[in-house]
Amino acid sequence: MTGVASLRALFGALALAAACAMAPAHAAEAVSPAVGKPLQEAERLIKAGRGREALAKVNEADAAAKTPNEKNLVLRMRGSAASAAGDSETAIRSFQSLLNSGAVSGRDALVMVQAIAVDYYKKKDYAEAAKWTQRYFKEGGTDGQMRQVLLQSYYLQGDCAAVDRSVNENRASETDLQMLEDCYRRKGDTAGYVKAMEALVVNYPKKEYWTILLTNVQKKPGFSDRLALDVYLLRMATNNLTSANDYMEAAQLAVQAGMPALGKVIMDRGYAAKVLGTGAEAARQQRLRDLVDKTLAESQKNRAQDEREAEAAKDGNQLVTVGLNYIYEGKADKGVPLVQQGIRKGGLKRPEDAKLRLGEAEIHSGHKNRGVTTLKSVTGNDGAADLARLWALYARA
Repeated sequence: MTGVASLRALFGALALAAACAMAPAHAAEAVSPAVGKPLQEAERLIKAGRGREALAKVNEADAAAKTPNEKNLVLRMRGSAASAAGDSETAIRSFQSLLNSGAVSGRDALVMVQAIAVDYYKKKDYAEAAKWTQRYFKEGGTDGQMRQVLLQSYYLQGDCAAVDRSVNENRASETDLQMLEDCYRRKGDTAGYVKAMEALVVNYPKKEYWTILLTNVQKKPGFSDRLALDVYLLRMATNNLTSANDYMEAAQLAVQAGMPALGKVIMDRGYAAKVLGTGAEAARQQRLRDLVDKTLAESQKNRAQDEREAEAAKDGNQLVTVGLNYIYEGKADKGVPLVQQGIRKGGLKRPEDAKLRLGEAEIHSGHKNRGVTTLKSVTGNDGAADLARLWALYARA
């Protein structure tokens, strides 16, 4: 996981910090040279990254230690040297003995609590690492890297709920959300996994995250193929529409659905992105563009008649289509009321599809809040409601 390198740096720094925590005790009470000199040498060796040699010097001091103060100093340095040497068990035992004795308090104690948490993490006892990291924060610790120790400890235990709580209590980084997503994926928790992916696309809207979410929605049982156009539109909005064939199929589907204005939007986007209009298929692509433009011109020519017929019709299907064409022509103020009127009129072949497409069109025209409100009303289990949720997430992102 990202962040491991920074944790390694933290692990190294803690051994030195714990060693330096012994300094106040020197001033409080005299220490014999037989103890003080090897401990000072041990501290120098720790700073040089020579933990094993430092432990030998600590053992030398231990043999000479007589007073309670000297024995506590030996414990301090033994914990620091052991941590630097990778002997987490000895480090934990030494620091816990000091904490339990009451010989340390304040900053000294906090540094040791932190060191114990990190050493438990290093020895892969993640439950204890989480417990001691929680204690570190409870006692006033503020090192931001310890939050990564806590998150990683939860994650490596497979405690996704704890990762989720911790992520939501803080401003989630992309790494945090990736960890949460991976945790739920490994546990087979689909709802948790989707929730984490949705948080990623809202806060870090990369096209690869959108690809995952769209793929998951299309794989859901019961997802209807008739929603292919809506999938294409969301792919286009999230920069996931990249092939010429996709642009052309999306444009054709729009024309077939009676929305040549949307077909033109799609073709124009493809040409602007230089996906269309180049290469061996450029002539075929131009023919489709000409067809879309011709169909749109005919639609505009007959628009007034179509609108009158839509108003007189028993159902609202034609009103929805006329209104959507207006919106994609840049006339949302005229088109949105017509679509809404068609939905209220009823008798629609696919009422949820009509609301979905109204929400999409409102977002396209820049009315994101209004579009999200429309999309929240979409229901059903054939994919329309799922796509509506993703479109609402897109608007938020």
